[in-house]
Amino acid sequence: MTPAARVQAAIEVLDAVIDAAKAEGAPADRILADYFRARRYAGSKDRRAVRELVYGAIRALGPVPGNGRDAMLAYGRADPAHHHLLDLFDGSPHGPAPIEAPLTDNGAIEARPGLAPDWLVAALARSGVAGEAAAALMGRAPLDLRVNTLRTDRASLDLPEPGEPLAAPQGLRFASGTRAEEWEAYAQGLVEVQDHGSQLACLAAAARPGEMVVDLCAGAGGKSLALAAAMENAGRLIACDTDKRRLGNLAPRAARAGAGLIEPRLLDPGREREALGDVAGKADLVLVDAPCSGTGTWRRKPEAKWRLTPRALRGYAALQDRLLDIAAALVKPGGRIVFVTCSLLDEEGAQRACAFLSRHEGFAARPVNLPLGTARGEGWRLEPLRDGTDGFFIAILARPC
Repeated sequence: MTPAARVQAAIEVLDAVIDAAKAEGAPADRILADYFRARRYAGSKDRRAVRELVYGAIRALGPVPGNGRDAMLAYGRADPAHHHLLDLFDGSPHGPAPIEAPLTDNGAIEARPGLAPDWLVAALARSGVAGEAAAALMGRAPLDLRVNTLRTDRASLDLPEPGEPLAAPQGLRFASGTRAEEWEAYAQGLVEVQDHGSQLACLAAAARPGEMVVDLCAGAGGKSLALAAAMENAGRLIACDTDKRRLGNLAPRAARAGAGLIEPRLLDPGREREALGDVAGKADLVLVDAPCSGTGTWRRKPEAKWRLTPRALRGYAALQDRLLDIAAALVKPGGRIVFVTCSLLDEEGAQRACAFLSRHEGFAARPVNLPLGTARGEGWRLEPLRDGTDGFFIAILARPC
């Protein structure tokens, strides 16, 4: 592919990403994979270059662009280092059509630089995330691994690359793009891909051998696997979700990790209480890793900023309240709820914990003691800039004995 053809390919991918953001469609990485699956002629260098252009434009632009062409033009204008891209709008074969509007006319291009849509930038600022802390959300995340203590431990593990030991007891960090899933250690279940912040959230949960634990929003089971390791395969761990496809990924992952105590349980949306009636009032720990806006994961999924709307944010907050109320009915006297969101918005963190405590008399927030992060309301927050993790809010909500 010529350089101009790569720009045109990036424009086409961005068109699909923008459409998907408006329709809650496929994520950018899947769109890219599908795009090149249909274009086998593109070599690895071409795919890498187009990917860099697509994600560079997403990270650089604020509001959702009108289309991929406007997005790429704005990206080219935003930084002198990218001005050469504008020269590639030359009408050459397989390249983008020439620029017709003068570049000095800002009104000619809908897209503009920024962190995110204006309302979302303001919401982050109200939540104490602004300036460099906000800019860090558009950085690139490293690859973090958790060593699976059901199979081995960090001190004795031999990997193709050494990795940087992290504050989490079994955490290792590698450069972004490290293909750890191709390692024999991964195939043998010795390591799992898990962000350092997610590992610390599981550390805060403090699951112990012999406990009854409910992972209420298990998804594909990353945190369930970490809890199983902390429990040393002793006790009972029920991993729940309403998404059959995602939960279906847990069984093979658990088998690879040797996590034999995990019991996957598919829930019917809106009827979760009935499906969990047998464990009501019996759980030592209920982990509520609730669906959220994902503002803390923008380093990995930058297009998520274009998918969020004020209405969707209100919907997430309402869902989080409902899940916490379900968890309150499951936890036994003396037990605890650990509420986690991968969000930096107080609407999905400190405000939700405070609202829960106001609804449930007797529950109290316990201190969160982690080697990274800082207190936020009745909980704890991890941030990319300060802590080098994805953004997380963590609260421990204890039921009295």
